[in-house]
Amino acid sequence: MSKLLSLKLKDDVFIEAEEILRQNQKPRNAYYNEAINLYNKLWKRKLIKKALAEESAFVKDESLIVLEEFEQIEDELAP
Repeated sequence: MSKLLSLKLKDDVFIEAEEILRQNQKPRNAYYNEAINLYNKLWKRKLIKKALAEESAFVKDESLIVLEEFEQIEDELAP
């Protein structure tokens, strides 16, 4: 299923896209679909990166405590 979209582009963006389309002989619709798909993937990665950083910061202190406990156990087991 497809959606009809009205889109305003800056002149320089449009001219560049048209030049690329002429060189690749790709349909305009396919080109913009591919471009938006790539941009969506980029933003999904950015959002995942942000979420992971937040979650990592949230558990950082607990992870350090566990690491210290493992180091104590390792020291006790050493001859």
